[in-house]
Amino acid sequence: MADISGPALQHAITKVKELVPHAEKVDTIICDVSEETDVAAMVSHVDSWGGVDVIFNNAGIMHADDADAVDTPDRIWDLTHNINVKGVWYGSKHAVLSMRKFEKKKGSIINTASVVALVGSATPQLAYTASKGAVLAMTRELAIVHAREGFRFNALCPAPLNTPLLQDWLGDDVAKRHRREIHFPTGRFGEAIEQAQAVLFLASDESSFVNGTDFVVDGGMTKAYVTPEGPPTQPPANLAR
Repeated sequence: MADISGPALQHAITKVKELVPHAEKVDTIICDVSEETDVAAMVSHVDSWGGVDVIFNNAGIMHADDADAVDTPDRIWDLTHNINVKGVWYGSKHAVLSMRKFEKKKGSIINTASVVALVGSATPQLAYTASKGAVLAMTRELAIVHAREGFRFNALCPAPLNTPLLQDWLGDDVAKRHRREIHFPTGRFGEAIEQAQAVLFLASDESSFVNGTDFVVDGGMTKAYVTPEGPPTQPPANLAR
């Protein structure tokens, strides 16, 4: 596991040991994914394990100052893309180099995009949305380029998840929360474990013929027709033709 935050890694180790008490080996490393030297060091860190078989490029940010085309500051655009896009590129690049180095015949690279890359955001967050669109396009191309090597690339497209990070960001802003919850046919946010199960599938040989996909795990959000009261069971008659 890698993270830019040491305390976050310690928390992750505690969680892993809680969920998998008999895990034989859990290794961590501090990594700023916007710096290629950090990513290269992270990947080479597993050389003693026989190199990379699976990498989950999941690091990303959505800054509070992210806005629309007029009000998004240049520094927020650059910061967001350096982490969300360059970080995925660097992770993918060095995973491929590791797989080649160890003469792997198969490998799985999973890149986190977002449903907002498919449908747009309910509120302005242009840098984030654009960055996730870039992840989708980049993942598709990498999937085609490296398919004959046996390296699969898929983009995970999660809906908003019920995590402490999201809940802290939403806070007590009822309107902000409602603008997001209203899009879910299920009436709830997704849970992190529901995304984790999708990642496990994409990482495993059970998905050996899944390549280049926008793997959507969103409770039906991107397929829902939304009214101000929420998604109805079916569109109004005048829109169902």
